[in-house]
Amino acid sequence: MADVSVPVGKTKGAGWEIGVSKTLGYGVDEVWSVLVGEPGVWLGDGALVPTVKGEQWQADDGTVGELRSRREHDRIRLTWRRVDGREDSIVQVALKATTPQKTVVRFHQERMVDGSLREQQRKHWQAAMERLELAVANSVQTGVR
Repeated sequence: MADVSVPVGKTKGAGWEIGVSKTLGYGVDEVWSVLVGEPGVWLGDGALVPTVKGEQWQADDGTVGELRSRREHDRIRLTWRRVDGREDSIVQVALKATTPQKTVVRFHQERMVDGSLREQQRKHWQAAMERLELAVANSVQTGVR
């Protein structure tokens, strides 16, 4: 009988996916403020977070996409295509308060073409999470929002 197991991260109909999450010691408003005010920490330098569905975004490194949905203080969903990408994937960043001063941040990317891109993006989102946490800490410390 053939092995019908599916590799970790491979979905039945949506390609490969990866999720990275972490609980940050800051409120949703503080985290959201940095997500939309300093999008370079997660989308890439030069990027702006679109506000209208269908609006395009682009980072300085050539990564591009378009906004699919945005719910204030909750989540942003957009397409993602690296300059060397063959097709769009979908990225979502979601926030959930666990207490007034703790927020779970989750980056989720789906519809990637292969497992090697999945591993590359795992590292990307882990680094983005570190940058986000530092940026929020700096924003809170300096009082800049």
